[in-house]
Amino acid sequence: MVVNGIDVTVEGLEDVSEQEILGYIDYVKEHTDNRLGKLCISAAGDGNVTLNYALMPQKFERIRRITGYLVGTIDRWNDAKQAEEHDRVKHGVRH
Repeated sequence: MVVNGIDVTVEGLEDVSEQEILGYIDYVKEHTDNRLGKLCISAAGDGNVTLNYALMPQKFERIRRITGYLVGTIDRWNDAKQAEEHDRVKHGVRH
């Protein structure tokens, strides 16, 4: 089921209300800075529940150091500076 845009799965529990699910969602949100994507609520066997969750991927912006400046994008550079960046030798990453 989807609750507040979050894919929620309930396993091994009966009669879990939407209000209770919202409480678990709020609990997870209080303990993480990232957006919640999926939540699995399951019985722990001792009267408690286990919460397994997945967070949404964070936006990542590449930062480059070019001629002494740290930049995220080069879209505001003039044509000469963009050409300089284009002509540079790109080195791969070894694992």
